[in-house]
Amino acid sequence: MTAMRERVQICECFARDGLQHEPIALSPADKIALIDAFTRAGFPRIEATSYSHPKHVPAFADASEVLAGIHRGEGVYYKATCPNLRAVERALRDADAGFGANELSLLVSATESHTERNLMTNRAEQWRRVGEMAAIAAGRFRLIGVISMTFGCPFEGAVDAGVVIDDVKRFAALGVTHVALGDTNGHATPSAVRALFRRIEAEVPEVTSIAHFHDSRGAALANCLAALEAGCRFFDSAFGGVGGHPSRISYGDGFTGNAATEDLVHLLECEGFATGLDLDRVMAASRLCEEKLGRELESRVARAGFGLLDARNLQDA
Repeated sequence: MTAMRERVQICECFARDGLQHEPIALSPADKIALIDAFTRAGFPRIEATSYSHPKHVPAFADASEVLAGIHRGEGVYYKATCPNLRAVERALRDADAGFGANELSLLVSATESHTERNLMTNRAEQWRRVGEMAAIAAGRFRLIGVISMTFGCPFEGAVDAGVVIDDVKRFAALGVTHVALGDTNGHATPSAVRALFRRIEAEVPEVTSIAHFHDSRGAALANCLAALEAGCRFFDSAFGGVGGHPSRISYGDGFTGNAATEDLVHLLECEGFATGLDLDRVMAASRLCEEKLGRELESRVARAGFGLLDARNLQDA
């Protein structure tokens, strides 16, 4: 008998956070094929698309078509990003039509400068919008709060952890029980991650924290491990480490991608946690991501394989 391993959840973000950084858009058919591959691999949460305005983020003009075309897995959450009230209204129309997302991201930033560049407003106004969005979406979707620039901002420098804690509390007051802490430009360090996640657990225990780290400075996996040590069990990542800011909006130099899913799965499984994923299908999805983008991506495990995990019985007793 194998001892029961503690479960962690990974949200696969390739189809949204990953593709928004690409200079060319994939076809709806390609996106559907990718999301279906992620479903077959066993991801319990998949960031499928964005309801951002097509003028600002044209890569997701096909959001409704993609959501209508995917083959849904039982119990899987398919997330769509909603930056404003109009986006939530689109999500509601698609839900009424029978093919919408069942999870929505509501976006804020920890700094004024990034809010202005990314959301084209100020923090006070964005929080007013988020209140409206949460009100009309309540009961129809699982809502995920997203706080960008949690650990530092390229425009304003260090971010006060107290501001982040207050933002988490504001989401909780709106009934949003899952909040992703976004290290948007890769400023986080393991010590800062452990401190913040432990503080949220102590001060806002009703909220489930989600670790969302970018690998701009090579620390994404170390930061994921630090979040794990602090009690976090929900993680965001993208196959091949792709992603970053929308291709038409620049707020960071160098590599901007997410923690690579293949590498994160390997880390979590090696640490004794159960991801619930089929490793063979994870690798098949990894290869499909590279095929659709036409290049070798940044994952180390995509090159080396899962190693000892391939021969290990990962089934829980």
